[in-house]
Amino acid sequence: MSDSAPPPESLLPYDRWTEEAMRNVALRALEFAARNGLPGEHHFYLTFRTDNPETKVPGHLKARYPQEMTIVLQHQFWDLKVDRGEQKVSVGLSFGGVAATLVIPFAALVAFWDPHVRVGLRFGDAVIPDAEAVPEPVEPEDPPATEEPPARSDAPAQVVSLDAFRRRPTKE
Repeated sequence: MSDSAPPPESLLPYDRWTEEAMRNVALRALEFAARNGLPGEHHFYLTFRTDNPETKVPGHLKARYPQEMTIVLQHQFWDLKVDRGEQKVSVGLSFGGVAATLVIPFAALVAFWDPHVRVGLRFGDAVIPDAEAVPEPVEPEDPPATEEPPARSDAPAQVVSLDAFRRRPTKE
């Protein structure tokens, strides 16, 4: 028998079980942060599909990020909630001084990354960056709002360009 023979087809859904377990790790981290805040230097990058019909983001962000968007939960966010019954995460963020509430269904989550401890999970075809490849997040240029909800700190919430998260093809 050759070493290159494909493994037999499984009659058990290991792929699905593995993805559910990884998604549960990310959701537990989000639930912890919702209850207790982010401890120490932990912060989360969440990548999600904006084209999922149940994802709710402001129109100007959906226009700028029509397929995927990455948000950073670090200094300034509020009302982080994980609703396992409705299978969604919601969070308040400020984009260029404009407050917004994002609603992200579990099924739309593509990746979870905590760069402080180099823990990254991907769901589906997403690519998780190496710790050294994580760029400084950039904030979209939106007009400032006159009022802003209470925040966890003075640092602005930020959106990360997904180009930095994509693997570059290697030249042979």
